Amino acid sequence: MRYSFEDVHEIVGDVTKSFASFWQSECASMETQLMHMDSYKTGRVPLSKFYGHALDTEWRFGESEAYLREMGALDETSRWRGKQVIIPNYMQAASNCIVSTPHYLVCCQNHCESLLAEIDAAIGAPTALPSEILAVVKGITAQTTLEDDAPPHLDASMNGLLEQAAASHGGLVPLHGRLFAQWLHYAFPRECPFPHKMGVAATVTPFQYGDAYIAKQDDMKQHASNISDVPASMGKDELQWMSQWSPEEELRLDYSMELRTSWMRSTLFRLASAILLVVGPTAKRIRLFFAPVSISILAMRSQSPIFRTRIF
Repeated sequence: MRYSFEDVHEIVGDVTKSFASFWQSECASMETQLMHMDSYKTGRVPLSKFYGHALDTEWRFGESEAYLREMGALDETSRWRGKQVIIPNYMQAASNCIVSTPHYLVCCQNHCESLLAEIDAAIGAPTALPSEILAVVKGITAQTTLEDDAPPHLDASMNGLLEQAAASHGGLVPLHGRLFAQWLHYAFPRECPFPHKMGVAATVTPFQYGDAYIAKQDDMKQHASNISDVPASMGKDELQWMSQWSPEEELRLDYSMELRTSWMRSTLFRLASAILLVVGPTAKRIRLFFAPVSISILAMRSQSPIFRTRIF
């Protein structure tokens, strides 16, 4: 029996789709083991524990330090805990893609995509006020595995970082920018990957990287014996677990129209406030004059098609 190219393409497509669900169960097993090693729930595992586990039980956790760095799965900024493997970055790394071709990869599920989709659907626009984002995120509970059911990490410092991200964009936070992705990583450190700046990390498969992608046994043993002496009583905030945070922004969409509208709205508001302070008794008349202007700008935001675009 002879098959056409279309027949073979369909068969291969069905096989890879069904295999993806099987591989996801393997991914879940890896995630569970990594989370058991993440005692502070920072989304990070000390490299010493990572290699120690590989030497004892798990053959998978054997990528070399250089390869982990190349893939963006290594946090080297902590003076307390030393080098750490970032769980979501590691799970999304090319080394965990079971099918690997130049144009097609079957990899582990990105749990952050569903969280961002929920936020995006609730906001309904590519930008939002910090208060709007916090109201939505507070109601989300991440559940990467059956054993992990944690609320988002939200405290005063996280609120301040969100305000800082908005300050550089006229009071609004771009939902598809690096700063918000970074904020999401610290709100959901086990689900959302840390967003490196452009050019820092690369999607390199083990075949492309070469034999050096596997760590040598002596190197693994050396790291495994180098356990950091951290008091058990210390919390993750005391450990400065957000040491990898950086203020650089990178936008994935063209926000020029939205940010320009935001600037116009804030400028008019400040101008109106200044006039109200000066004129005093005529405040009612001035307020009636500026109200239609503000309403028209808000209407532009809700009616323009660009503000309903959803990109994942």
